[in-house]
Amino acid sequence: MTHPVRIPADVDREDRIMAGLTARQVLILALTAIVLYLAWAATRALLPLPVFALLAVPVAAGAGVLVLGQRDGLSLDRMLVAAIRQRTSPRHRINAPEGVIPPPSWLAARATSSSGDRRPAAGGQSAAPLRLPARTVTTNAGVGVIDLGPDGLAVVAVASTVNFALRTPGEQDGLVAVFARYLHSLTAPVQILVRAMPADLTDQIRQLDDAADQLPHPALAHAAREHATYLAQLADEMQLLTRQVLLVLREPLVAAGPVDGLGGASPLAALSGRRAAARDARRAGAAIRRAAHTRLARRLAEATDLLAPAGIVVTPLDAGTATSVLAAACNPAGLVPPAALAAPDDVITADVPEPVDSYSAYQPDTDDGFLDDAGFDDPDAAVGAGYGDRFDDADGDGPLNDPDFWDPPALRPPAGRSDGGSRRPARHTARRGHAR
Repeated sequence: MTHPVRIPADVDREDRIMAGLTARQVLILALTAIVLYLAWAATRALLPLPVFALLAVPVAAGAGVLVLGQRDGLSLDRMLVAAIRQRTSPRHRINAPEGVIPPPSWLAARATSSSGDRRPAAGGQSAAPLRLPARTVTTNAGVGVIDLGPDGLAVVAVASTVNFALRTPGEQDGLVAVFARYLHSLTAPVQILVRAMPADLTDQIRQLDDAADQLPHPALAHAAREHATYLAQLADEMQLLTRQVLLVLREPLVAAGPVDGLGGASPLAALSGRRAAARDARRAGAAIRRAAHTRLARRLAEATDLLAPAGIVVTPLDAGTATSVLAAACNPAGLVPPAALAAPDDVITADVPEPVDSYSAYQPDTDDGFLDDAGFDDPDAAVGAGYGDRFDDADGDGPLNDPDFWDPPALRPPAGRSDGGSRRPARHTARRGHAR
């Protein structure tokens, strides 16, 4: 007979070793107490005990708040370390694996801020190369393999879901046994990611529209079109979400060594083993990566076979889909679907149509043939009004019968004349011996 067992939500919670405190908290409090004791021992001949206590109480209280305080499940000391790291890290990161090349001095001197104000060049380099865990996504036997650099390789697969709540107790025990068997077979890290993503109903709407024309009865076609209209309205008015279960298999380049002892590896052995694995991963060649590829393919096949009895179908993603999943994970609120984004090595081209309105003499016509009335004039016809300038004699034979479809602009009157260019008549003046 089975009975439910409560599992804490925070499965990564650290062990409590003393007075409900973890080893890290005990270490921080002990170091704070030692520092305060050494400070009192060094200044007790100069400062009375009440004065030293007045100075030491804020320090001890601050250490206690940092150690015992939490926000969003994270201790305040870790948040302080993260804030300092973020403050000291570069503000601008660019995709430059080869390194950031400093701009020329003449360009840095003319650099402006986002508001358009001229700012002097900074003394240090503000930009830094962007270091992402995923280096490249390649295709190996139709499966997208994510290269994590010295951390190894990874494969992302989509796992289907089963209805657990509607099963009988015996069937539930069978599903749990299948999943437990898979977990016991793991020899390398694996991640089960359940994420919510925007639902795209474009394909379903297109399929309904295409199938409506092929249905045998008009009523069925009308119902299909109404359902397509309903789906389109639903997608416009609501934010539809769908759940996706991803199985991420990661394989290190260097296989893990044996565990020394029943209680696991000692801290010294774990530290030395991690350093050795990192050193070997940096020196990894093509043969080591091929071996990691082989182990990863074997683990993917084992996951497919072991989860199949539970009705779970594991489908590995190709390189394009895996790249889309990574892009969606980095920008989950993006308006453009990840599948519509260009790859980093793709060349983006676009056909820019020539604007029709830029040619005043050409007007589009729906009829075929030449335009005699609304467009180009007949070349055999006489030169009409508006032509006849010196540029309409292309062959140089004399008559201006080669229109270039361009009219010279009308001459504007000189500045200061408001009467259309006409000169005012001179005023009659009387001079001795002359009449004007």
